[in-house]
This record gives sequence, C-alpha cells and structure tokens, in this order.
Amino acid sequence: MGARRQDDDGMDERTARGEPAVNDGPTETAEDPPASAPTTPDDLAASGPETPSADGSDPRVAAVRRFTAAGRRRRAAQLMGCAALLAVALTGGAIALGADRGAVTVPAASAAVDPGVLGGGDLDAGIAALQAHLRSQPQDAGSWATLGLAYVEQARTKGDPARYPQADKALGRSLALVPDNDQALAGRAALAAARHDFTDALTYADRALRQNPYSERALSSRIDALVELGRYAEASKAAETADARKPGVPVFTRYAYVHELRGDVTTAHRVLAQALAGTTSPGDIAYVATQLGQLAWSQGDDKSALTYYARALAADDTYLPALEGRARAQAASGDRAAAIRGMETVVSRYPLPGPLVELGELYEARGAAGDRERARRQYALVDAWIALARANGVDADLDTALAAADHGDKAAALRAARAEWARRHTVHTADALAWALHVNGRDAEALPYARRATATGYRNAAFLYHRGVIELATGHRLAGHASLTSALRLNPGFSPLGAAEARKALEAAQ
Repeated sequence: MGARRQDDDGMDERTARGEPAVNDGPTETAEDPPASAPTTPDDLAASGPETPSADGSDPRVAAVRRFTAAGRRRRAAQLMGCAALLAVALTGGAIALGADRGAVTVPAASAAVDPGVLGGGDLDAGIAALQAHLRSQPQDAGSWATLGLAYVEQARTKGDPARYPQADKALGRSLALVPDNDQALAGRAALAAARHDFTDALTYADRALRQNPYSERALSSRIDALVELGRYAEASKAAETADARKPGVPVFTRYAYVHELRGDVTTAHRVLAQALAGTTSPGDIAYVATQLGQLAWSQGDDKSALTYYARALAADDTYLPALEGRARAQAASGDRAAAIRGMETVVSRYPLPGPLVELGELYEARGAAGDRERARRQYALVDAWIALARANGVDADLDTALAAADHGDKAAALRAARAEWARRHTVHTADALAWALHVNGRDAEALPYARRATATGYRNAAFLYHRGVIELATGHRLAGHASLTSALRLNPGFSPLGAAEARKALEAAQ
C-alpha cells in the first residue's frame, strides 16, 4: 500500500525515468564479452530472447509476453478484453509475489538511445534501420553499440526484459570489434543498471569514463549506480562533476534527484524548472515536465502535478510516464474514474509492477462488483513480470518485496527484502525491508530500518506511513502519531489504499 514513484516500475529509485536522448546487463562481471558474440543482426535475432528452459518454462512468462504483444497490436482495445485473454492464459491463477515510486520507482529505465536511432521518433523503425545497416557493415562497432542501447530502451518502453539478452550480445559484438570503446562500455553500464546490477553498472561507467571523461551516458550512469548503491554523498559529487563536464537535461534531472533524496525539494524543483525552460525538443519537454509532475505529486500538490503532466502530454501524448503520473494525480485529487481509465491504458501498454499494483489498488478502493477479481489479476501479472525479468537476468527482489508484502506471499516478501538489503543499502531498500518485517510481525526488528529510510530527509509519504505504523506497533505512540500525521500532511493521496489505512491508524492512535 505504498506510493510508488513511476521510475519504480521494476526499475527502482534510479533517476533514469523514461529519459530523453543522451548524446555522445547483466553480464556476470564487468569483464569484456566472450568471443562468441554474433557477427550479424540476423545471428543476434536468431538467438532470440532468453527464456526459461523447457524444464522450467513458466506459463506466466508467456502470459506477460502475449499481453505486451497484444497491447502493441491493439492499443485501442479495451483493457477488459485483454484481461479476459489473460485470465485464460494465466491458468491456475498465479499468486502475486512481487511488485517504488514508480516509487520505484522506478525504475530501471535506461537512458534513451541516441537521436539518430529514433529517426522520426519510432524506436522500432530505428532498430530496423540499424539492423539493415549492420547487415552490410557488420564491422561497424559504433552501430553495434547503438543497437545494443536501442534494445535496452526497447525493453524499457515495452516493459519486456526479454530484449536485454539481445542488447548484451550487440554490445558484446561492439566490444569484440573495438575493445574498450566508450560507447559500448557506457551501454554495458546502462544494461547492467537496467538489470539492477549496480556494482557492474558503476564498474562499466568508470571504464567508459577512463576512455572518454565527457561521455554523457557514462557520467549519467555513474550517478545512477551510486544512487542505487546508497552512496549518496558520492552520487552528489558525481552529479557536480557531470554538471561541470556535460551539462544537459540527463545530468540536470539526476542532479535534481540527488537533492530530492536529501530533502532539498526547493533545489530539485528549481533545477528541473530551469531545465524545462531551456529545452525545446518534444522528448525532453515530456521527460522534464513529467519529473516536475512527479515531484509536485510527491509533495501533495496535485493541481501543479496535473498541470505539468498536461504539458508533458502536449509534447508527446503517448508518453507513458506522464500518463501514469497523471493517473496517480487524478486518483489523489479524487477523480478515481479517470485514474482507473488512465492506468488501464498504461497497463495495456506497459505491464510493469508499479502500474499493475496501482491499478489493482484502485480497483480495490473502488470496490465495485468484480473489482476484487480485477485487482487479483493485476497482482498475478506482477508475479508473471517478475518471472520474466528473472529469466532475462534482472534482479527483481525489490519488486518482489514491495508487492508481496501487501498483495502476495509475506514470507517471500521478507526473503526478497533481505536479499536486496544484502546487496545495497538505500532508503528504498530500507523501507522495503522495514515493511516486509512489519507484515511478518517483526516490528522491533523493523523499526531501525524504517527510521533509516527517512534519515536522509527524503520526503516520501509512504515511508512516513510505514514508519508510523511500525512505531505504533512498537509502543512509540507519540512518534507514530507524528509520522502518520506527517505522511498525510505531505501527500494525502500517496496511495489508493495506504492513505486510507494511514487515516484509520491515526484515528486509532488518538
């Protein structure tokens, strides 16, 4: 029942939230790729996305793939029609084991590909053009690197982690042709981050920067990795370095997020507003306006949030992070019907944990006939997405912990939260572990983590709600009352279900 920032849709708290172009996975270690990289785009395509073995095939994985494919072919179709197909596909009914921010956001979105790949804005067409070029010029290391980055972006925009193995192979081919080329190393950093291997992401970013200290993508990925590893002081220094070397929208938005994590919302807003005022491309306008919308919503300013989302959608009316953010702001402002319609649209195109859980909770909050079953389907799809992500090398423990704590197997949530905490200590992993411990009845153990999640000054209503509930459960009545009051004062509509639960807990604590 926690509010999730959009980049949290299987992407954690990274600031790469549907980003604009940056100019210039997981591999097991940050070593150079094996010599068996494909030699042509056809070889790469023939290898196909990696899937579980026949022995361990999962019908839920196939269900998500069919769902995303159907959404691409029939985006105008009604979601309930898709849900009916999914009900057949998900035979036996999967139990949701997983779905921040996007809080967790969100997310791991990688930085968007070079503008040349997008051509007229059609990523699929850009990839097809790159493939055609590489058939005639298979020794073009730069184009292989760009193709790899395009696959990473395609995985993000379509919510399909099955593209990551193809990205891995394309980037490997680039490095096989020209070892240590900074474009491919930066691509490896983006891929590792997308798969939530932030240690490797940092290693690859540093390697790329040794080759090209002004690589915007590598500078950005380095900030992302440090943020995701909880090394916030280093992330702040990295943001300052990036701003000095390569100022631009990708760096500005990360600089703003580093300040937001410290509770400096004023600076975060100022930097984003300046970035928006200085950009002219529709993609950048949509991206930065959406970040401003997310920031406004997280501080309870739904009116401003809706204004920013309207500006983002005026620049690009298909921009999914803006559609998702608008739906959250509509829900927070009381327009649940519009919020459900908007989130249904998002989920039909982008079935990732954050939007799926949000839609499920919106159904539960509405409570109409059939809504309980509709919600269950969304939570089951979270489990399916996590299975697909893991099959393609993505660490999905944070997603599992967040969703399972409220909508699935509580013991699985705790196992996943502990595993994620063992890898990295961030405000988001601290909150996830605190809440997983709470739902498993271990509040005394949860309290230090809940306090750690709010220790940087990060203004997140869901974190305060979790802390308040845990404080009350451990006998800290005054502290719990203060935390719950702060959560609802900061963002009264932070979650379709969590906000109502916070009010009930506060009333009970009077």
